[in-house]
Amino acid sequence: MKNKKYPYYENPEIRDLKDLLAVKAEAHPDRSAFVYPVENGEMNKDYIDLYNDVNALGTWMYGRKLQGKQIAIIGENSYEWIVTFLAVINGGNVAVAIDKSLPENEIQELLKKSDCNVVMVSGAYRSKIQKKSGRRIYCMEDFEAYLEEGRGLLRKGKTEFRKYNVQQDKTAAILFTSGTSGFSKGVELTNRNIAFEINNTCKLFRLDGNVLAVLPFHHAFGLIVGILMVLYFGQTVFINKSLKQVKNNMEEFEPQTMFLVPMFVEFFHRQIWAEIRKRGKEKAFRTLMKSTEIIRKVGVDVRRITYDSIRKVFGGKLQYIICGGAPLDPMYVQEFRSWGIEVLNGYGTTECSPCTAVNRNYHRLDGSVGQVVPGIDVRITDEGEVVFRGDLVMKGYYKDPEATDQVLIDGWYHTGDLGYITDDGFLVLTGRKKNLIILSNGENISPEELEMDIARDDAVMEVLVYDEQSKIIAEIFPDEEHRGDQAYFDALKDRVNKGRPLYKQIVRVKLRDEEFIKNASMKIVRHKNIFPVQDIRQDARD
Repeated sequence: MKNKKYPYYENPEIRDLKDLLAVKAEAHPDRSAFVYPVENGEMNKDYIDLYNDVNALGTWMYGRKLQGKQIAIIGENSYEWIVTFLAVINGGNVAVAIDKSLPENEIQELLKKSDCNVVMVSGAYRSKIQKKSGRRIYCMEDFEAYLEEGRGLLRKGKTEFRKYNVQQDKTAAILFTSGTSGFSKGVELTNRNIAFEINNTCKLFRLDGNVLAVLPFHHAFGLIVGILMVLYFGQTVFINKSLKQVKNNMEEFEPQTMFLVPMFVEFFHRQIWAEIRKRGKEKAFRTLMKSTEIIRKVGVDVRRITYDSIRKVFGGKLQYIICGGAPLDPMYVQEFRSWGIEVLNGYGTTECSPCTAVNRNYHRLDGSVGQVVPGIDVRITDEGEVVFRGDLVMKGYYKDPEATDQVLIDGWYHTGDLGYITDDGFLVLTGRKKNLIILSNGENISPEELEMDIARDDAVMEVLVYDEQSKIIAEIFPDEEHRGDQAYFDALKDRVNKGRPLYKQIVRVKLRDEEFIKNASMKIVRHKNIFPVQDIRQDARD
C-alpha cells in the first residue's frame, strides 16, 4: 500500500479496563493473551484465564479489605504484575507503579509521596520494602495462593469485585515521570484517560500479530501502549524476563511488532553493521541497499528475500517497531525500511496517557513523530511549544498543585517540547524548550540537532551537547575501540561543523570513559550530567 492519507481504523470502543477484559474474554476465550518463560518451559494464559485471574485476585483483595487504597506495585515485568495492576484498578483502588531498580531510599520516598499503605512486591525486590514502615506488604511469590483464596470466595458468592462499577473520572493509576529535568512527579491518570487513549490511538495504528514486550511495565509507554493496546487488539504478548534473553526471545517467539525506545533500535542497528563490517562487506552491502530501494520504487519489492538474514535476527516475522520515549534519527527509520522493517516513530508523555502522536502503518513522514491522536486538540504557542488538550491529559500531579499549574494552563498541557505541524498534519519536534542553548550573541541553538548528527558516527555510543561559557561543547562516550581517541573525534567535529554557520559550530569535544547518567527510560538526564558546568558558571556570576 502506498504511503498516503487514508481513513482512521474503526474499532469497537471500550468504557474502561474491566470492559476490555470482559469483551476480549468473550470474543477470544481460547486465544493466548500472555506467554512467558517459567522454570520448566513456558506458561500460556488465554484471554479467559486473564479475565478469571483478575477477578480472582480482585475478589481476594476485597476479602482482605483492600478497597479505596493506594496500592504500590514493585517488581520485574511479569504476568503477576499485569494481573495485579488490572485487579487494583478494576476494583476502584489506585495502582501506583514504582520502578523496582530505584535505590531503597527512593522507593521509600515514592511510597510516602503517593500515600501508599499497601504494597504488592515480587520476591526479588521484597528486601527493598521495610516492614517497619507499617504498610501491608504482599509478595507476588504467593500469587497462586491469593488466586485460590479469591476463587474460593467467588464460589461462596462474593461478587462485590465483579459487580464494582468503574468510575471514569476517578484516579486509576499514579505513574511517576522519568525525571530527565528534575525530580519525579506522580502523574494521576483516570479511567477515562486510559480508555480514551486506547480507543483513539488505536485508530491510527492497526496491530495484526504477536508482540514481544521488553519495556518496563512501570512506565506508561511499556504498560498502556505495549500491553493494554495489544490486549485491545486481542493479540498475544510474550513477556521478556531479561534483556539478556531478548535475542533468544525474538528467535523463539517471532514477533510481528515490538514497542521500543531508541536505545534498542540504535543497538540493533549497530550490531547489524558490525557483523557486516566484520565480513568485509560494507561497501557491497550499501550498494545492494541502494539497488533494492531503486527497484522497490518501481514496484518490485525483494527485501524479504534479499535481507532474510537480517530479518531472522528479529525472528523472521517482524514488520513494525513502534519507537517512542526519545528522538530517533530518521536515518535508522530509512535503513530499517530498506531491510523490510518499518520503524514508526511516535510521541507522548506520561502526562498524556502517554501517546499523543504516531506514524501510521501506511501513512508516514520520516523525521516526524506522526499524526496527532484523533479527538484531541494540539496547537503551537508563540514560543514554538507544543501543547495538547483533551481527555487523555492527566488529572494532575498527585498532591502537587504548584507543579500541576505550571504545565496545565487553561486546560492545555504544555509539553516543554518545541515543534511544528506540517500541512499534512504530521507533528515534527525540533527540541526541548529547556534545553535551548542561548549564546551571548542572542542566537538560539537546539542541542538535539547537533547530537543527532554526531550520533550517526558508529564510534559514538552516547553524546550530550551543551553550552560552556558561550561555547558549544560536545561530550562523547565512545565505543570501546575509540576510547581516548581525541584525534578521531576532533575530525568528526570538523565534519559535523562543515557547512554550518559559525554560531552553530561545536568548539570542543570532550571524551568520557563511562556512560552518561540515564533514567529508567534510558534517556540521558541532562541536569545530572552537566550540572557541574552550570554550578561553575553560577559560582563565577556570584
